[in-house]
Amino acid sequence: MADWVDLIDPTADDLREHLPHDIQESALALLLEPARHTDEPRPTLQGHGSYIFGVFLVAVAVTDEDRIYYEEVDIVLTPGRLVTVSKTPPGEKPFDPKPAQEACRPDDSAGMMFYRLVDSIAERYLDLIDDIDGEIDELEDSVETLQPQQTRERISRLRHDLLHVRRTLAPTRDAIRRVVDDVVEVDQGDEVFPHDVEIAFNSAYDKLLRALDGLELSRDLIASVRDYLQSKVANDQNEVVKKLTVIASLLLVPTFIVGVYGQNFQHHFPEIHWQFGYLWSWALIVVTTLVQLWFFRRSKWI
Repeated sequence: MADWVDLIDPTADDLREHLPHDIQESALALLLEPARHTDEPRPTLQGHGSYIFGVFLVAVAVTDEDRIYYEEVDIVLTPGRLVTVSKTPPGEKPFDPKPAQEACRPDDSAGMMFYRLVDSIAERYLDLIDDIDGEIDELEDSVETLQPQQTRERISRLRHDLLHVRRTLAPTRDAIRRVVDDVVEVDQGDEVFPHDVEIAFNSAYDKLLRALDGLELSRDLIASVRDYLQSKVANDQNEVVKKLTVIASLLLVPTFIVGVYGQNFQHHFPEIHWQFGYLWSWALIVVTTLVQLWFFRRSKWI
């Protein structure tokens, strides 16, 4: 019967107590490194003689703060034991393997326990894609109310988040593919990934593929929001141009009338010598302005 040992930010003594005695110093150094959480280190799964060493990252969306951080969990797997090392990101919570542990059965092998862990990580990525899609929908609904600069900044952050998630998710998929293809094994002892475990890993691999497909859809959704924003900005500019055109037109005709009657041709403007000439010019200005306003309103420019 296999056992699962979960360590959170362990010391070197803690690791040596639970890990194989022939573990490489390079692997031990990686396990002791503090959490570095942008999208590094890259997920990997490698065989090292009598044990298998792996690094996995889980992207976590904090929807209230519109940000994503990464939880790191490293694994050392032998035919009889699974050791997980969870590292606490600065100011965040460490990876919690409890849901995967609760899904384990009493007769599960170490390889099957590892499958439960990977399946839990794959489910987390599917939930992450749903959260990102929800944020994109919320952003699309707020395009009409937010300032264009705010919308552009949020689109940019989402695009960078998707890029970082893809840089993490794609290597995770490739690492699990190595299990499905029976590439990763220990050199001696019992088989870590028997046939039934490899079949089970197909399910986790399919979930990771679905998550990657969801990322592509999310990128398309962000592109549609960006196009919507650009069309809105263009429409707003058109409305501004229309209003400026209306203002210019309303001022143009009175300016023309004033310019005509402002010429100093005493003998060719009978209105100048007419006692109602001043009122006539004002009436002409008012009437032409009202006619223009009626025309622009009928054309729905104002």
